[in-house]
Amino acid sequence: QVHLVESGGGLVQAGGSLRLSCAASGSRFSINAMFWYRQAPGKQRELVAAISSGGSTNYADSVQGRFTISRDTAENTVYLQMNSLKSEDTAVYLCNALVVPDHSMVSYAYWGQGTQVTVSS
Repeated sequence: QVHLVESGGGLVQAGGSLRLSCAASGSRFSINAMFWYRQAPGKQRELVAAISSGGSTNYADSVQGRFTISRDTAENTVYLQMNSLKSEDTAVYLCNALVVPDHSMVSYAYWGQGTQVTVSS
């Protein structure tokens, strides 16, 4: 079992920055990829950024050039550095991990509880 805990959300003015963190805990598993999603009220959930175990990254067009996803050397924590924030970035941000238990051929997706990011104009 894997437990994901996000932190770093809050209130920031437009043009400011925040860094979100997502820490994974547990044992006897490996993480193939980690993702940041966001969802605003009345809007579809959006994949914001993704990073593979090998370090490859992808970003939504809406955040390209402003957000950066990264992970620590132990591959147990993923970060989302958010710069030049806009009001439209306001959403609940959720961490997701694609996990493979040791000696398993089956993968599982785990979600964090989400952290609120509010950008004031």
